[in-house]
Amino acid sequence: MPDALDFEQPLLDIETRIAALQAEENAPKAREEIAKLEERLARLRQRTYASLTAWQRTQLARHPKRPHTRDFIKLLFEDFVELHGDRVYGDDAAVVGGLARFEEQGVVVIGHQKGRDTREKIARNFGMPHPEGYRKALRLMHLAQKFAKPFVTFIDTPGAYPGLGAEERGQAEAIARNLREMAALRTPILSIVTGEGGSGGALAIGMGNRVLMLEYAIYSVISPEGCAAILWGDAAKAPEAAESMRITAPDLLRLGVIDAIVPEPVGGAHRDWEGAAGHLREALRENLRELTRQSGDDLVSGRYEKFRRIGAFEEGSVPARGA
Repeated sequence: MPDALDFEQPLLDIETRIAALQAEENAPKAREEIAKLEERLARLRQRTYASLTAWQRTQLARHPKRPHTRDFIKLLFEDFVELHGDRVYGDDAAVVGGLARFEEQGVVVIGHQKGRDTREKIARNFGMPHPEGYRKALRLMHLAQKFAKPFVTFIDTPGAYPGLGAEERGQAEAIARNLREMAALRTPILSIVTGEGGSGGALAIGMGNRVLMLEYAIYSVISPEGCAAILWGDAAKAPEAAESMRITAPDLLRLGVIDAIVPEPVGGAHRDWEGAAGHLREALRENLRELTRQSGDDLVSGRYEKFRRIGAFEEGSVPARGA
């Protein structure tokens, strides 16, 4: 198991034992033991991934082998033509997007892009966009509306880049403008959190008519490490913070922040890219079919009502002591 996480070590031990037996002579005893180990592995794998903590899901969301936006584009879309630049400052490699076709339907696609090796991670700024990345996204949003095409976004970022240059070029303004413009777009917007959904850097391309999450993705206003550092002055308390923050897909579905969870293959999307893309294809097909039937007015009003409902609560009276 490449890049196995700590909680996956028992699975790795069994897989290693199976591989060793398979390398031996094909004796009946070896085949019998392999069958028993494979059965044990399947049970352990099912049990392990059915009871993941919020911190373990965070680790899966950040897994270095997890598919990124360009990987999903290759697996899900045809005739992708990447567009570059914001027509103001430059081209941000942390955001990729362009025109494509999904099952013969024209769409505009955009998403955060992390790197694989060290050189690519640096080139793509670890998936943390500068203002020009969000302005490139905005340019593509306007193209989608101009040509009446659905807009699909893939969210996977630790957050917007907080560096001096980004602030000098208007990072906060770029994010705020995207939120305002997305709220009024008269074309379907489908947003999918595929890995990390970090703060305003994620929301800047995430104001969709439908917001979906892959099963082991996370979505939060701050990272667990950042939350722990603020609350306890100790980033090592990130696992505790993750549990309290309600950042997992099941939590966010229950709270009404997202609309649906897209299942992943057992073990996570990093173990089976094609399987993960297959589940995502079904979700895209269903949601795009429903959204493209709606008028521009309905799309705008539905999006407005959706985000107005997030965070709504009712205050109840606290019973007096002894009552």
